[in-house]
Amino acid sequence: MAESTTSRQPFAGWDKPDLGLSEADWRSGSQGAGDVQIAFVEGFIAMRNAGKPGSPSLIFTPVEWRALVVNARSGEFDLT
Repeated sequence: MAESTTSRQPFAGWDKPDLGLSEADWRSGSQGAGDVQIAFVEGFIAMRNAGKPGSPSLIFTPVEWRALVVNARSGEFDLT
């Protein structure tokens, strides 16, 4: 039986609220053709798979988001 997300204990160090993302203003990449969408909600940045909008979203603080963007731009995550 699946466990409700409201009954789960947060991960150690988890300090992010349970954001209501159903009304979020999701935005696609610059060309609108990407597989990732982001939304700015209550001071956090949410990221989801555009092809599966019902799947779980990743939630970032502004500091975490900046680190992700800076490292992605520098090629940190380049798998080729």
